[in-house]
Amino acid sequence: MFTVRLSSRLCQDENKIAAFLEQAQTAFLGLADGGIPYVVPLNFVWLNGSFYFHAAEEGRKMDIMGRNPEACVTIGESYGTIPHPVPAKTDTAYMSVMAFGAIEPVPGLAEATAAMQAMLDKYAPGFHRERLASVHVERYVSSMGSKTAVFKLTARQLTAKESEKPSE
Repeated sequence: MFTVRLSSRLCQDENKIAAFLEQAQTAFLGLADGGIPYVVPLNFVWLNGSFYFHAAEEGRKMDIMGRNPEACVTIGESYGTIPHPVPAKTDTAYMSVMAFGAIEPVPGLAEATAAMQAMLDKYAPGFHRERLASVHVERYVSSMGSKTAVFKLTARQLTAKESEKPSE
């Protein structure tokens, strides 16, 4: 178990954390490629207590996840600088979440379709009138000729930190 060193920044409000994860736009997926770190930005959704994302069924990320499914997901948002007359006390308002766990392919088509629909709702709200058909998720092939796979990481450990911007 990892602990947050600066405990005054620890956020344990589950509703606040969930609201943050539902609106944050980019996650950074950290993987270990042998002894070499590999971090990739990706779109994600926080759904039913797990991080969901999609990827091509082939490529470096897939190779690494196949060898070692242990991963870290990091999401952070900056809310601006908090100036102070003493330079060393100048700070940044932010919130961040780190989650550790094993990545697994989403086991069923219904769950994968729900995750992909949640991504459409998050990143293109109101654009598609019809719900995503499971046959689309099952058969989709990208312009690069690769099928899309849906994955999830259910956190064994999740920590959140924040520094709130002082009220004006």
